[in-house]
Amino acid sequence: MKKEISIRKVKEDAEALYRKGDFFCSEAIVSSIRDNFEIDMPEEMVAMASGFPIGIGKSKCVCGAVSGGIMCLGYFFGRTKGGDTKVQNTLALANELQESFKNNHKVLCCKVLTHGMDMGSGEHKEQCISFTGEIAEKAAEIIARELNIVNIDK
Repeated sequence: MKKEISIRKVKEDAEALYRKGDFFCSEAIVSSIRDNFEIDMPEEMVAMASGFPIGIGKSKCVCGAVSGGIMCLGYFFGRTKGGDTKVQNTLALANELQESFKNNHKVLCCKVLTHGMDMGSGEHKEQCISFTGEIAEKAAEIIARELNIVNIDK
């Protein structure tokens, strides 16, 4: 794993992956964080994010970008053994991420965030690209802060 990272590049890469059509929001975030932090995360972790776009399986519930960001926090800080109390920190970090999004957009619900938009429109895609970048950036900031990784953009 890298000791220094460009948070801006994490954001830009996630947005570019979505914009090019390579990945949807949650996948783009996981892929960008995986590649930029240079972690030994199996590609299957990107695949695990494939069911979250468009509000979890197109249900328009929780924003897929938020889900992808929380998946990344879980990768770095989640527990693998039952009863491990470090889950409390993971929950606090996940709450920080979703609260940041809610503070900016009022809700986590894809249906509300995209209300009145044609799901195939440029307006919808640009909004989701923006959300993808926002969450990739915030998740990367949290990861870097918690692991004492230097943000070279500062």
